[in-house]
Amino acid sequence: MEPIELPAEANPLTALNLFNVLSRADVFVDRALPLEIRYLAIIQLKNGIDKYWRRHAHNSISREDRSLIRSRLLESGAGEPNQRLAIQNALVISKIVRYDYPTEWPDVMSSIVLFLRKSLQEPNTNPLYLPRTLLILLYIIKELTRVRLQRSRANLQSVAPEAFNIIGQIYVDKVQRWKNFLEGGGEDEGGAIENIEQSLLTIRVIRRLLITGYEFPNRDKGVREFWTILRMHFAYFLSIVVRDSQMLADEVQGLVESHLVQISKLYLDMAKGNATAFVLLPDSATLLHAYWGLISKFGETFGSKTAITSVQKRSANGEKGCNEDTPILERLCLKGVLLLRACVRMLFYPAQSIRYRQGEEKEEQKEAKEILKTQLLTDGLVREIVEVLVARFFVLREKDLQEWQEEPEEWEKTEEGEGDAWEFAVRPCCEKLFLELVINYKELLIPPLLSVFASVSTPEVKNILFKDSVYTAIGLSAAVLNGRLDFDAFLTSTLVAEVQKKQPGYSILRRRIAILIGQWVAVKISSSNRVTVYQIFQYILDKDDSLNDLVVRVTAGKQFKNVIDDWDFEVDLFVPYLPGTLGRIMALVGEVDLTETKMALLSVVAVAVERLGHHVSPYVEQIISMLPPLWARAGEEHLLKQSILAIFIKLIESTGVESRQFHSVVLPLVKMTLEPGSEMQAYLLEDTLDLWEITLKQTPSPASVDLLSLVPYIFPIFESGTMNLRKALSIVESYVVLAPKEMLSDQMRGMMFASFASILGTLKPEANGIVAHLVEIIVSAADGLGGEQAVGIVGSGLVESGFLTKLCLGLHASWESHQTTGPNKKHAPIEGIVETDYFTVLARLALTNTRVFVTALQTVETSLGQTFEEMMEWLLTEWFGHFWNIGHPVQRKLNCMALTRLLEANQKWILGRMQDLMTVWTDVITDLVEDGVEQVIPSLAFISED
Repeated sequence: MEPIELPAEANPLTALNLFNVLSRADVFVDRALPLEIRYLAIIQLKNGIDKYWRRHAHNSISREDRSLIRSRLLESGAGEPNQRLAIQNALVISKIVRYDYPTEWPDVMSSIVLFLRKSLQEPNTNPLYLPRTLLILLYIIKELTRVRLQRSRANLQSVAPEAFNIIGQIYVDKVQRWKNFLEGGGEDEGGAIENIEQSLLTIRVIRRLLITGYEFPNRDKGVREFWTILRMHFAYFLSIVVRDSQMLADEVQGLVESHLVQISKLYLDMAKGNATAFVLLPDSATLLHAYWGLISKFGETFGSKTAITSVQKRSANGEKGCNEDTPILERLCLKGVLLLRACVRMLFYPAQSIRYRQGEEKEEQKEAKEILKTQLLTDGLVREIVEVLVARFFVLREKDLQEWQEEPEEWEKTEEGEGDAWEFAVRPCCEKLFLELVINYKELLIPPLLSVFASVSTPEVKNILFKDSVYTAIGLSAAVLNGRLDFDAFLTSTLVAEVQKKQPGYSILRRRIAILIGQWVAVKISSSNRVTVYQIFQYILDKDDSLNDLVVRVTAGKQFKNVIDDWDFEVDLFVPYLPGTLGRIMALVGEVDLTETKMALLSVVAVAVERLGHHVSPYVEQIISMLPPLWARAGEEHLLKQSILAIFIKLIESTGVESRQFHSVVLPLVKMTLEPGSEMQAYLLEDTLDLWEITLKQTPSPASVDLLSLVPYIFPIFESGTMNLRKALSIVESYVVLAPKEMLSDQMRGMMFASFASILGTLKPEANGIVAHLVEIIVSAADGLGGEQAVGIVGSGLVESGFLTKLCLGLHASWESHQTTGPNKKHAPIEGIVETDYFTVLARLALTNTRVFVTALQTVETSLGQTFEEMMEWLLTEWFGHFWNIGHPVQRKLNCMALTRLLEANQKWILGRMQDLMTVWTDVITDLVEDGVEQVIPSLAFISED
């Protein structure tokens, strides 16, 4: 093999150079090269598509090179012998199709269909053409599906019928071939497996093509015919894996099961994405009934009445439970439950669209709803579904109880079903289906549900698993049962007794009782029973009770958040139980291992601190003492550290000025995050700034040395210009208010003004206003500390840092803009509220001390190349002209008084503005009179004694 030589300009080697060289050298299609080189080439090509393929991209590939690459890709990919290279090649083609089809590569889909047709009709065709072309088509459809543009969808839909026609033939042919082999036998086992693999790949393509390639698949004759064939195939495949599973090789068994899963995904995707078409396709109601039959049959073996005893025996003998993959029947049952839920939702919560619907489409939707009501979701079937769900699928299995003991945290997290996790487990998915049914069929389902509940809701009933399943249903339907079930009576008469039982297996009920109360507390639990609720949670959070295992306590800890975050939560009632409950939850945080669990429990503590307010003060020290060790153990778990910082924020806010005693714990955390080069800044900066800010606001004067030592860490945030700039400015403002003398010292003043100068003029109006307000505060603080001398030092600092010069340059450019009109009008860099903020800074300085103001501007004049008189001429012109754009009353009065005080200078540049000053005075006094502030008028006028 000859080495590939890069041109001299490829040194240093860049991604673009490597991409171009590998592309032009046809490395990815040269099968004589080693696999590693070809793989590197195709990966580089795939990564370069997004960067360099577009015509308008920087250093884009030439039109000729794009055409060359396209011409080689499809042909080489169709015959690629290596599976890994074939996949990458398909990915590259799909990315190119996304950009170039149909404008620059109009024949790509017809070429793919031609390859497929040849592989079906010509026996001597390369056997790789079929699987590789199907793979390419699969990735093309995937890529076009991701595109949101309607044009791309329309392009795919235009070729879908032709492609589906040939792909459907291939699928039926391949299935028939391996079906004949299984039923009649034969010697070509390798050919049969190849047919199964190809039919599986084909159904994967069909699944996506039917969902994306058709807007109304139910109107297409070919789709309707294929739908009927597919239902028969589903029944046949299911009979194979159920009846003949022992006779099949593991590889064949897995492939047939994959067929079932793909068909189930097709049904589910169609029901979710095109509900009307799903219902109107042939025999869909029969299909749904068949699915329910499968679910009901599977439910007979889902739960186990002897689960508790079996697990206890196995645990006593030190045996581990089986950890097998999810069986195919359970996976199909899960898809069936999701399908039924999708049908309920399409009936009661149809998808909304802004697209105009033709009359035919509206009639189809009405017809689909009528089919669901009359042929599927009848009263009898709905009652049967709910009965089966509660009696079979809500019951904990032996596998669940085994995982409860072996991996308690993982099992508890899975059962919680946060986010979309419920879609991947049967029981959480059944709970969602039950909730949809009980909400929409409440009048039908509530009476039998209450009847079953009455039969088990006494302490004497010993069937723990069934009772747990009924309590699950009662908790899920809490909002629906409100007013029909006296939960307060049930709490005092039954739950209090059951939670105290010590028999084996009652840990299951303790967990369920915690969940049940968490679900009902927001619905209806009276104030008189709140104390009982607190006692129950304190009881089941007790680690010394053997029945309160880790699952029970973690569940109780999480559910307690619903109790204290309720609208009717009364602090005084809970205070006696605060130390025990909160202490046990904090101890539990240190006991668990999963980061998600720690964060969930810490969020409970944060909510408790927020709701309890000052009542938590006696226990703050105990809580805070637990946080540093937890922080140290967190390591690189930055999400957990965010939760810890959130608790610190709540604690500091709750304790007020007393929080100063915790600075020794809080300030090192702030410093640790803000130190230059700290990796934690990327994850914790925002939360750390929040903690720093609240700490400053709650700290009384004087500020400690440790608190002041953190000031230099704030200025790099100004330079970074991040979203945290506003918080950084707020922190500086708090420092100026808390420790003005230290902040105006020589060491701090220069850094602070330099930071302000660096960001002035680059900010959004709101942030710019914060900077201006901060400078105002500094000027006022200096006046209070040292009078004219201190203000003079601040004025010099503003000039030396370039802040005042930058401010005046912005105002001068705005003045120049206002002097020009028409085509030659200059752009104003600042205007509106930003210009108001600029003048407010000058007004504060002038009002505080006129001499310092004049001296500062005389220093700035050299930067503008003007005399002081010239500078004051345009500045006052712009100032008086902008006065009428100042909307805030406080800023209007401030600017009025500042302009008035300039008369102390007794100079021509201000004395010649008497007319403007009279106009300003009149306007401001008029505003005051209109606001009913007549008593302040004498203070704005000179009253003669004569």
